[in-house]
Amino acid sequence: MANRLSEEEQDLHHMKSAAAEFYRLNRVPQELERALNQLFIHRPEDVHGYLADYFRKLCAAPRISRLRGKEVYDARGQLSIEAEVFCIVCNKEKSMSSAAVSSLSGPKEALLDQQRAADVRTAAQWINEPLSTMLKGTDPCQQSEVDHMLSNFFMVRYLEDKDIQNKEKEELGPPSEPEVVPSSPLPAPSKDKKSVDKGKKSATAEKHCPPAEPPEAVLPGSLAIGSVSLAVARTGAQIQGVPLYRYIAALKNTEDPTQLHIPVPLITLLSCGKASTGKLSLLEEVILIPRAGQRVKQIITKTLELQKEMMRIMNTSTKHGAVLCDSGVLAVSYERPEQPLDLITEACSNSGLALGTEVQLALNCAAPELMDYTKGKYEIATGVLKTPDELVDMYQTLVSKYPAVVALIDPLRREDREQWEKLSNVIGDSCLLLSDISYKAKAPPLPGVRGHVLKHTQETTVSDLICITSEHKGSVVTMMMTTCSEPCSDDSLSDIAVGLGLDFVKLGGLSGAERMTKYNRLICIEEELSQQGILASKEKHPPPLFREGAVLNADAAHSFGCA
Repeated sequence: MANRLSEEEQDLHHMKSAAAEFYRLNRVPQELERALNQLFIHRPEDVHGYLADYFRKLCAAPRISRLRGKEVYDARGQLSIEAEVFCIVCNKEKSMSSAAVSSLSGPKEALLDQQRAADVRTAAQWINEPLSTMLKGTDPCQQSEVDHMLSNFFMVRYLEDKDIQNKEKEELGPPSEPEVVPSSPLPAPSKDKKSVDKGKKSATAEKHCPPAEPPEAVLPGSLAIGSVSLAVARTGAQIQGVPLYRYIAALKNTEDPTQLHIPVPLITLLSCGKASTGKLSLLEEVILIPRAGQRVKQIITKTLELQKEMMRIMNTSTKHGAVLCDSGVLAVSYERPEQPLDLITEACSNSGLALGTEVQLALNCAAPELMDYTKGKYEIATGVLKTPDELVDMYQTLVSKYPAVVALIDPLRREDREQWEKLSNVIGDSCLLLSDISYKAKAPPLPGVRGHVLKHTQETTVSDLICITSEHKGSVVTMMMTTCSEPCSDDSLSDIAVGLGLDFVKLGGLSGAERMTKYNRLICIEEELSQQGILASKEKHPPPLFREGAVLNADAAHSFGCA
């Protein structure tokens, strides 16, 4: 019995020695003593809460334990992907944050339901398996490192997919030359002058219509990259205890900035694009540009009053119908570009808003979607075709008649470089030309373009956004536009726009949860910055916006039309 007790005592002694060594190596006695001393000095009401906070600061930095990809429905009710980040925090796995980016495939592409479902399934597989394994144990606060890994992963998959496509082409062999089949003699060409002239015009049209640039390839599953990058950024911000906009601003500026400004919200008033019920297709969006120096809530209040007056005017007219479209604005049935501008002019006048001094307008033309390649012309309205040069002349007339129009977004295809330069020469002093670089970020700059439109979509990482905005820092204006293919509850876009220091942010119309959530977040950020004393006020827009004398030319003699 004595021997047995002696063995138990020896085991207990060894255990105590091992415990003492473990505590010594981890500095437990010293930290306990320091914690108790601080506790006595502060004597908090919640003793255990104070100790919990004290020791939480000594915890190991959270590390990513796994990712989870979930299929969700976007604002259109279509499938999209959401990435969720889990970390080990205080020895327990915890869901930190989730995020999703736009699933829009390209300027002219709309995925079929089966294609979209396959794309989302591939993205979920990427997130749940290879990406989760790759990022396991990574510090989520190392955004640049994480994004570098994500971009390398995407590039490997992209090259693999390209090799598969090339092999498939090789197996099919070179395209066979068309077989020459004897045929009956061709009829003699008509000598009718009209026919000859028509043929010459057709040849001229073809000559002035450069072929479309090959579209950027969209790799199935690429949604996973942008979603994971944003989810990791939100996780890093949460760990550091700062809002996402300050986290991104610190990433861009390598330190926490002392002042931040709120991008001016550009609010879509009307849509007269291809989705509208009328003949007009040219004006995808008519966008309100408010004067600088106003609070976001003030801008929204004034715009809502203007929209009510526009609705009142439209309701009194039986000629033009309107339906609410995906962007949260009215898709109005019009035939000529004058009509929506005249509507806004009348509504501004009735509301006491001076169009041209208090508010101005931007037009998102979305012209690349209107090119009829069989005819080499833009179909700006049903049955109304314009060559690139004719379209330039039309814009010149429009801006001359409506000086309050101070910005054109995508007024031409990228391929019509000659006409971009011509348009810049004739209206560049009074109107900004902007192009969407979301899908052609590395394309050569277009002549006359002084601002860019940027969207967070597909494989674009947070680091990519920082890089792109830094490269285009010399531009007069940089904007970020949202699309409808994202979850309603995600307000990250507002934080991203503020953190990147953008001049403008376009969030769509003033309706729908997916848009008002973002507007409300913008208001919240503005209030936070004001309370902290770090809100930088921008009293002026970059020229030519809100120049002296930019008022509506109501008495313009020349009428602008489509016919």
